[in-house]
Amino acid sequence: MAEMLSETDWEDLLWFIKEEKCTPFIGAGACAGVLPLGADIARSWAEQYQYPLLDSHDLARVAQFLAIARYEMFPKDTIKRQFGSVAPPNFNDPAEPHAVLASLNLPIYITTNYDSFMLEALKHRKRQPVQEFCRWNNFPQVTGSRSVFEDGYQPTAANPLVYHLHGHIGMSQSLVLTEGDYLDFLIRLSRDQSLLPPPIRTALAGTSLLFVGYSLTDWNFRVLFRGLVGSLGASLGYTSIAVQLPPNLSQIDMERARGYLNKYFDQLQQIRVSIYWGDVREFALELRQRWEKFRNAG
Repeated sequence: MAEMLSETDWEDLLWFIKEEKCTPFIGAGACAGVLPLGADIARSWAEQYQYPLLDSHDLARVAQFLAIARYEMFPKDTIKRQFGSVAPPNFNDPAEPHAVLASLNLPIYITTNYDSFMLEALKHRKRQPVQEFCRWNNFPQVTGSRSVFEDGYQPTAANPLVYHLHGHIGMSQSLVLTEGDYLDFLIRLSRDQSLLPPPIRTALAGTSLLFVGYSLTDWNFRVLFRGLVGSLGASLGYTSIAVQLPPNLSQIDMERARGYLNKYFDQLQQIRVSIYWGDVREFALELRQRWEKFRNAG
């Protein structure tokens, strides 16, 4: 069962959206049912390529094994082939997460996903989105590609930015996929925060962050909070929302998990987080209904 946000949390979130002070962070759970989750990909690869260790659910570690056993770009090329042939979700579905987020008319959407679903959802809403990715490594294809910001682009609600923090399959060299990639990404970011373009840094520091599609055990989630959000002092003065996929636990263990996650956020003194424990689609549908009512009332 989902644990609903308080009415105060909802009211604050709707005002943040209305005033364009909300920045969605989209994780893999937003694509559930359309794309396989990381653990499923990892287990499939582990079986197919005879991964020798016990942590066959860990995509970053299995991908690292393939990068060594085959060639460096092998896991990224494989992900590109797998994801590139998948059709986007039904954006007319009232509970489809990307479609709901696209209806909010926000200027910036940040994702750790490799797919283009957020971009396509915005186009479906007749908006004119721009896609960009983090240039975190030294691949010539990555560093040599032209940034949209070189032409003076500034994100707006009509012309929003979809920023791929961990790369995009259209530029497979940009993907943060292996265990080594994650470590290199964090090291580069800790040494050079200008790696992120100014609009992204401004969004992190000056808006409420809405995390959709992450879970407590998700490697992306831990990287975001320990390596990115915490170090950059994100969302000073604004409460953020984390939609957490509930683990399959007993009621006692669930309470322990909630307690752990609350303490986890408390360690990041710069950011206040309200947690919605529940299914992403359930949250998306409620957000759509509340937003339409709020917007029409205003």
